[in-house]
Amino acid sequence: MKSVVRLASVVLVDSLLAAAPALAQDPVELAPGIYTVLFENDQVRVSDIRFKPGDKIAAHSHPDHLLYILSPGTIQLSYAGGTAKSVNAETGQVLWSEAESHSSENTGATEVHALIVELKQESQQPEPEPSEL
Repeated sequence: MKSVVRLASVVLVDSLLAAAPALAQDPVELAPGIYTVLFENDQVRVSDIRFKPGDKIAAHSHPDHLLYILSPGTIQLSYAGGTAKSVNAETGQVLWSEAESHSSENTGATEVHALIVELKQESQQPEPEPSEL
């Protein structure tokens, strides 16, 4: 009986950890003063981000996305488990990221202005044409 309870506990914890990114909040809803949706359809969402020095956003998630940096700055991204990374964004830089969850803070002295394009679903690869012999 103890092993069944232990197994059920492990399965429950693993399920919750796997679902954690899905449970993270939408940054547009979490930080409407920072994110402004410019365009949205069933494939993508494009938002304008204006992240002032000292601004923070609690844990949130993004699907696969790219950022186009309009004005430079430094952002600290913090992940579950205590890991963090500092991103020094430069004007004109394009950054790609697969789906992730993190909290963010503008740790620099300037406003970071960027466009974010979030993909809503995996791209569908066309079927290859049959080769002719």
